[in-house]
Amino acid sequence: MTTAVRQPPAADRVYTHVKQGVLERRYEGGTLLTEGELAEAVGVSRTPVREALLRLEAEGLIRLYPKKGALVLPVSAQEIADVVETRLLVEEHAARKAVPAPPGLVDRLAELLARQKEQAAAGDFVAASVTDRCFHAEIVRSGGNEILSRLYDQLRDRQLRMGVAVMHAHPDRIAKTLTEHEEILDALRAGDAEAAVEVVGRHVGWFSNLARGEVR
Repeated sequence: MTTAVRQPPAADRVYTHVKQGVLERRYEGGTLLTEGELAEAVGVSRTPVREALLRLEAEGLIRLYPKKGALVLPVSAQEIADVVETRLLVEEHAARKAVPAPPGLVDRLAELLARQKEQAAAGDFVAASVTDRCFHAEIVRSGGNEILSRLYDQLRDRQLRMGVAVMHAHPDRIAKTLTEHEEILDALRAGDAEAAVEVVGRHVGWFSNLARGEVR
């Protein structure tokens, strides 16, 4: 006897559908989503759609307009600047703390880098952005500071959305990103904390260019 697979609650399905659409740029900044369209797309009533949209508004991905719908918020220059500043604080500290590299860290980073190269070569920007985020998060987690790790995880969706936007707007940046990841890995493997911090600063700091209006 087969057991029916239980679907997630309706509001969760709408939340996932919209969030993935925003992160993967199917719903670009400036798009107006209506409750009716979303209810039809996911196959649910309007009540769970409202619940999901309230959650997404709290996360800063959309803004609700009564009787009109939900506006997908563009990635703002201020958001990019805030994310870059927070990433630099956390990641430069984490890179310094990751020397000498804990057991397994170098192998795990090498595995993620190889995966990211394959995804980038295949043109799968969303998957490559997810792996990119995992690469950096692995270094932050290696320090064993749960509070810093949780803070960093809160940036996850913002980073992913920015990363996908960058790859679409700056395809030449992908090769540079992979090279810099290789440099970070080499510095950690060599036990050179200052080199690791320098590359992380250069790598993450590049995104501050975007805050000057280079990405939409």
